Amino acid sequence: MKLSHFQFNLPKELLAEFPAENRDESRLMVIDRKKQTIEHKTFKDVIDYFDEGDVLILNNTKVFPARLYGNKEKTGARIEVFLLRELNAEQRLWDVLVDPARKIRIGNKLYFGDDDSLVAEVIDNTTSRGRTLRFLYDGSYEEFRNKLTELGETPIPKYISRDVTPEDADRYQTIYAKEEGAVAAPTAGLHFSKHLLKKLEIKGVKFAEVTLHVGLGTFNPVEVEDLSKHKMDSEELKITQEACDVVNDAKAKRKRICAVGTTSMRAIESSVSSQRTLNPFDGWTNKFIFPPHDFSVATCMITNFHTPKSTLLMMISAFCGHDLMKKAYEEAIKEEYKFYSYGDAMLII
Repeated sequence: MKLSHFQFNLPKELLAEFPAENRDESRLMVIDRKKQTIEHKTFKDVIDYFDEGDVLILNNTKVFPARLYGNKEKTGARIEVFLLRELNAEQRLWDVLVDPARKIRIGNKLYFGDDDSLVAEVIDNTTSRGRTLRFLYDGSYEEFRNKLTELGETPIPKYISRDVTPEDADRYQTIYAKEEGAVAAPTAGLHFSKHLLKKLEIKGVKFAEVTLHVGLGTFNPVEVEDLSKHKMDSEELKITQEACDVVNDAKAKRKRICAVGTTSMRAIESSVSSQRTLNPFDGWTNKFIFPPHDFSVATCMITNFHTPKSTLLMMISAFCGHDLMKKAYEEAIKEEYKFYSYGDAMLII
């Protein structure tokens, strides 16, 4: 398959600026691959598709307030700094993106906070917008991290044209988020409310948690027509033995196994044994899933509606079947489903 197969016209007004009022009341499109049918539901109806012993695989990564605004020394120019990943805790080195980047050179200092209580020095260039920063801060490591949290804001996606609100700190986070390290939310999980998870639990549905720290690489545009030439950024992944036991037990009993989101799907597909069971994993993955792909673990998945030419759309095509996916997306546009991070959801069975 080629990049051009994933182009479609997405009306700008279908990009969700705000989440649904209640998490579990966003819309849900249900796609049955066997019957080739499309149904329209509300997200909380998802419970009707799962029975006792079925498993939901959740990505429990937690988004940290990764977007900071600082001022350049001497000129005072306002610079956006997006924290990507910590390189060295002791030396307080971070991999970041800066905007506007052309003004930021090695040796420059950036000042953060009204009282300039945090300073960073640019020590390396990584990509056109990428820099390595060394933060200069007198307090302990814990105080330094608290300072980052205090000065940072929720990294809602750039396509959202409004300012960040206090509600975003809560809503751009799954209710089961535990392990801090993501710069973007695993958005399929945003639709689960505490109430819905409790109802699933009472029904006997089991949960397996994995941790994939979502980086901005997930959203990097694909710029090569031949998909096999695209390289994904690496993201940190952890799958415990406990999660494997839950998933493999359900697989042995032929229960439904549902990957909640493209990140959960990428996580489990990154660590599969020759017997097609899930293995523990602790490291980094740059797995890129595009058609054709033979999925080993999940029998269904929950996902949001993705943008044209995105790696996420390519994974959905591989799982759903390209023609059915195209039909579903045409229907979603016609029915005015909301797309992207704060948008509506899709269940593929």
